[in-house]
Amino acid sequence: MKKGVKYLFTFAIGIGLITGCSQGAAPESPLEIEEKVLAAETNQSEAIAPHKDLNQEPIPLKIERVGENEVNVEMTSQITDIEIDKGKFYKAWTFNGEAPGPVVVVNEGDTINFTLKNMDPAIPHSMDFHAVHAAPSKDFSNVQPNETGTFSYPANKPGVFMYHCGTSPVLSHIANGMHGTIIVKPKDGYPTDKEIDREYTIIQNEWYKYNDLEDFTNGVPSHVVFSTKALKEGDPNTNGDTFTLKDKPLLAKVGDKVRLYVNNVGPNEVSSFHVVGTVFDDVYIDGNPFNRYKGLQTVMLPASGGAVVEFTVTKAGSYPIVTHQFNHAQKGAVATLKVTETGEDDGKATMSH
Repeated sequence: MKKGVKYLFTFAIGIGLITGCSQGAAPESPLEIEEKVLAAETNQSEAIAPHKDLNQEPIPLKIERVGENEVNVEMTSQITDIEIDKGKFYKAWTFNGEAPGPVVVVNEGDTINFTLKNMDPAIPHSMDFHAVHAAPSKDFSNVQPNETGTFSYPANKPGVFMYHCGTSPVLSHIANGMHGTIIVKPKDGYPTDKEIDREYTIIQNEWYKYNDLEDFTNGVPSHVVFSTKALKEGDPNTNGDTFTLKDKPLLAKVGDKVRLYVNNVGPNEVSSFHVVGTVFDDVYIDGNPFNRYKGLQTVMLPASGGAVVEFTVTKAGSYPIVTHQFNHAQKGAVATLKVTETGEDDGKATMSH
């Protein structure tokens, strides 16, 4: 691990004096700032003063393998505007300026040396990886504004897992955008590895009234959306919005066996994951190769649930990817897989749901 990095443990939140948020304004007292932060995490629907004009440029995820079974992962919590519907922006609390955050890929048996840099000037954040064994009070503890924390833990179970900010109230942090997926690749692979021609990630998440804990708790989502995250350089990488994966479909070739790493990061709703026009050849619930099913039509994913789903596309055309809870598909949870004879985009219009 890097030297000189401050190790942080759980302690009472202290909000320091923040300046420079509005030109020419008198500095607010620590008490005033704290009251606004608390309001943002209860029922205030406007951006708090330190976030109001903040739109931080995304900082790329950093992953460095430093040993056969050891990997360094560095992520950044930041405030970035995300277009969740055409022309509709959400001032998201994010990991690395993405919502969902970038996919993290490690191997079964890895020790993860994790660093979180908190660029949010007002609110502490943290990281809860569902893929690891940890002491949450220590390893998922808060990193204060403009601070850095480093934590270490093993990832001993393969699968497709959720990650999210674990700072209280957790619902506010997840619903405001601090969620994503970590894939732990099985050390012996999947039985079907040699059959796979294409693979993508699909993440489902929900959006509510902006920064409104009451709506997060008791309301229904205004948008339910899909994104894809790059598994390797050059792969498509999108935020959770209603339009990108319809306007720019994923691609496959006739006859391809396609693997999707799927994760429903919620925070509240269940996903009934389905691909129109095919039947799943193989499904690994939570992405664990021991949890293998065959011939499923739909995969039920609870909030945080994951899966690896595989299917074969036998004809050219558009294959809608949906949650079969169609009230959520109506709110945006639709992507398109375009299948052509060559596997390249032929420029033709696609069908959607």
